[in-house]
Amino acid sequence: MTIRRAFPLLLLLASCAPRPSVSPPPMYAKRAESVRGMVTASHADAAAAGASILREGGGNAIDAAVATAFALAVVDPSQTGLGAGGGMLVWHRGTGRADGLDFYARSGADSGWARVDTAAVRTPINGRSAGIPGAVAGLLEAHAKWGRLPRAQVMAPAIVLARDGFIVSPLLARTSESARAKLLADSAAAALFLPGGLALRPGERLVQLQLAQTLEAIARDGRRAFYEGVLAERAVAKMRALGSPATTADFRDYPVAATRPLCTPWLGYTLLSAGPPLGGATPLAALNLLAASAAGQLGSPTTQGAAAVQLVGALRVAGADAGRYRGDPAYFGVPSRGLTSPAFAARRAAVVTSAEGGSTIEPGDPWPEDAQASVGACGALEGWGASVLGADRAVPARSARPGGDDEAAASNTTHFSVVDGERNAVSMTFTVGVLFGSGVYVNGYFLNSGASNFDNTTRGPNRYGSSTISPTIVLKGNDVRMVVGAAGSQYIPTATTQVTFRHLALGEDPWLAIASPRLQPAQGRTVEVEPGFAPEVYAALRAKGYYPLSRVGDIMFGGVHAIAVVKGRLIGVADPRRDGAAVGY
Repeated sequence: MTIRRAFPLLLLLASCAPRPSVSPPPMYAKRAESVRGMVTASHADAAAAGASILREGGGNAIDAAVATAFALAVVDPSQTGLGAGGGMLVWHRGTGRADGLDFYARSGADSGWARVDTAAVRTPINGRSAGIPGAVAGLLEAHAKWGRLPRAQVMAPAIVLARDGFIVSPLLARTSESARAKLLADSAAAALFLPGGLALRPGERLVQLQLAQTLEAIARDGRRAFYEGVLAERAVAKMRALGSPATTADFRDYPVAATRPLCTPWLGYTLLSAGPPLGGATPLAALNLLAASAAGQLGSPTTQGAAAVQLVGALRVAGADAGRYRGDPAYFGVPSRGLTSPAFAARRAAVVTSAEGGSTIEPGDPWPEDAQASVGACGALEGWGASVLGADRAVPARSARPGGDDEAAASNTTHFSVVDGERNAVSMTFTVGVLFGSGVYVNGYFLNSGASNFDNTTRGPNRYGSSTISPTIVLKGNDVRMVVGAAGSQYIPTATTQVTFRHLALGEDPWLAIASPRLQPAQGRTVEVEPGFAPEVYAALRAKGYYPLSRVGDIMFGGVHAIAVVKGRLIGVADPRRDGAAVGY
């Protein structure tokens, strides 16, 4: 069955389900309920692709996740694609085990990766910003380890979407216009995304035949098709022509890192997120700080000024603490177990309550807690361990945001969540970096800009780039309670924190938790605020020394795609700030 035929059937099945406990949002496919399976993603066709794998039977959450991700590589090319990198967290309910994969953009073996090319960043297409892409390797490894269905079957929806085309969404239309200079710099990319010199418009059909051929080769020959042979040679040749030190050996040897998840107890739940150099430490640290400072007793940040101030304080402290430590943990000391420890949060809670606008948040010292072994559920799950390198190997402190200058300047990533009928779960975030990545377009896809996330102290050969991406899973005992994550660069950890806190600590319906306005601590005294807060909130922020800056609620505040399990029902929600959908079956 083609994806175009499957999606209306999925909607019909969803319409037969019992009515949701709250009024559905006045937007298409933003909230769905089911008892069997659920996919939420940044594009309706991608969510439908994953849900179709679950509905047809035999597949599990990993099969559905791989189908969703490859479909997103077709329909969300300004945010992600085959040239992307990312991270995945998997919960296997039957065995009670959590696994992580890190397949973020990586530097190659040449010493040239340690060199900064300042001239390249001023060109529309920046070959030196392109890291070796890991998305294809990560997806295929996850499928080989934990999937059940044939690779060709889970990739079929993506191939159909590329070969037959899909309806252009408003987001892709806007980003095609925003990235006009970058797209015009490559004639093949311009022909697709700026046909006749005009940006794509919503409702048009985009057909990507070269991408379909690349996907078909991967479906047929697996990893070898993408990382060896003619496709890899073509990609490397174009990267090198644009200044990159990449080699075909870098593609061939790209390693997917099997990781243990960060793990911390929180309000009776177990929080799991992505370890370094990915960004899961920040939302876990922030949630622990909110619990340690009793923020849940202050009410909703939407209406209660004290609650909003406390939230800003927790986000600032978590950002300062986690932001102090960055880099590939194989090369640098990164005490993430300490950063996400409730004991560390208890020591830092007073800083949260005393923080004022304009005050400097000095990072705390998590190394004592990093040395303490995990106990309870996190011990049983064998969560992320102590740093293998000590404080003397930590990257020197800096004033800039973690995640790299390129990533911090943009909000271009995608996240999706999957839960199957057996309550296995996948949380995955992957990204090309800035809009359309580095602009290097080859074999029907754009290469990422992840190499720009290295700074002068973390740059070097054979390293994973740092990132804010934070795919997260929340457990209650052995059961999934929430699968959550976000797109949006520096807004990723703050959006993930706020949605998780609102739903699980304040008891808000998942739709309300995601649709509610968000806060974002920015530079100096500035706190960015979306529309919708009570006047008391603005007054309380001012009284605490902050300068609220009104921002239109759009993709810059993150795109959260989450699934909550409430009384046995799956509630999927897609962020109204983006074009996504929740599809159950």
